Amino acid sequence: MVRVTEELLRQRAEHNNRELFSLEEISLHQQEIEKLEYIDKLCRDLKILYLQNNLIPKIENVSKLKKLEYLNLALNNIERIENLEGCEELQKLDLTANFVGELSSIEILKHNIHLKELFLVGNPCTEFEGYRQFVVATLHQLKWLDSKEIERSERIQALQNYRQVEKQIRDQEQVYLLKRAREKEEALKKIQEKQEKKKEKQIKPKPGFDGRWYTDINNINPDPLKDKENHLQKETEKEYQEWKIDTDDEEDRAFWEEPTPYTPESRLEAHRHLEEKRRVKENIRGQKVKEKPPRTLITAEGKVLNMNEPKLHFFLKDDEENNQFILDLAVYRHLDSSLIDVDVQPTYLRVMVKDKPFQLVLPAEVKPDSSSAKRSQTTGHLVISMPKVQEIIMANRKTPTLVKPSDSNKLQTNIKREQVEKLEVDPSKYSFPDVANIIQEKERIGQGPINLQQQKVIDTENSCVDFEDNQDVPPLI
Repeated sequence: MVRVTEELLRQRAEHNNRELFSLEEISLHQQEIEKLEYIDKLCRDLKILYLQNNLIPKIENVSKLKKLEYLNLALNNIERIENLEGCEELQKLDLTANFVGELSSIEILKHNIHLKELFLVGNPCTEFEGYRQFVVATLHQLKWLDSKEIERSERIQALQNYRQVEKQIRDQEQVYLLKRAREKEEALKKIQEKQEKKKEKQIKPKPGFDGRWYTDINNINPDPLKDKENHLQKETEKEYQEWKIDTDDEEDRAFWEEPTPYTPESRLEAHRHLEEKRRVKENIRGQKVKEKPPRTLITAEGKVLNMNEPKLHFFLKDDEENNQFILDLAVYRHLDSSLIDVDVQPTYLRVMVKDKPFQLVLPAEVKPDSSSAKRSQTTGHLVISMPKVQEIIMANRKTPTLVKPSDSNKLQTNIKREQVEKLEVDPSKYSFPDVANIIQEKERIGQGPINLQQQKVIDTENSCVDFEDNQDVPPLI
């Protein structure tokens, strides 16, 4: 039995960011719901509610939806119209293919003054004589009934014959209600008989498919023919399962070929039968499917394995200039980044893409703390940069730059200006000075346009014999 819960409502409210207080429209169709609850408490602002193709037997817990404008309850097990007085803004009500036989219950819809459209096609009440006239005369606010517009002349004629039509409807209702009471009793007896048969099947021990008894495969007593018996037992069990499936198919065929009245009980029984068959098939399928061995990323010896379970294209580049490895992983373009988990280790790299591992052993050791992962906004690829632990010193290479012809002269002049003249000493001609024979030298620079070269004059103490140095006389300038 599926129940309406807060979690179910939030799942179906994804278009409103899973918020219920401001929800205006929700679709709960084909959810196998058997009871309406919590909707009027959690979704007060609902305007449109889809509940078609469920197993709802009664209209309830929707009367507090003051803003509800459209209610779709088609293909359910509803037998009576009720609990809709509080839906003040209700404009459209769809009860197609239900089991409404108490037609007089539509009088409750008089309180819904904004109701314009009503659908009752496929209900037992539509077979009553005078059905349309009774509905048109009872609900004055209606504009459409079963997709057919109500004309003014039709309403006047229905009001004129209302008393006579109402009596016919009441008599037919009583006959239908007596019939429904008998159908409920028969359905209850049928359910009890089936339950007793199931109990008998569970109590009685079952022999093999051919009526013989076989040895228990769990027998631990030593037997020289144990392997042979186990093999025969497995083959017998396999044949028995195939026979059981064929028997179940025959029972299923008999179930659908058995004539039953179209009632809420028969519809519910058919649903239970389909659910049981689905469960049995899932169990058989689960037995046939072998469990996958646990995923091995690192062996017991500590060896890291290469693995690409998500089957993604990748390219590993050795960037020698920047001394790093670059991995380009072609992740799905529209995959949410929250479904990707990157783990860089010194010797290997692991990327989990939707719980599927991509693992790659690196050619050299890297620095996990300095690694970075980025994602392309155009292609969606994942680019991971991993610096190497061993640093390599490489010469800086200057890349040639393109020079425009117009700027060539400027560059040449700048190069000339930047040239620096350096003094070079020839070590072969270099000698130490003779300290013992140091002679004082005076430089005398010639003046005028003719004497431009420097002249050296050597003065010695013995150059003039008659010269006497008088300290009182100032030197010549």
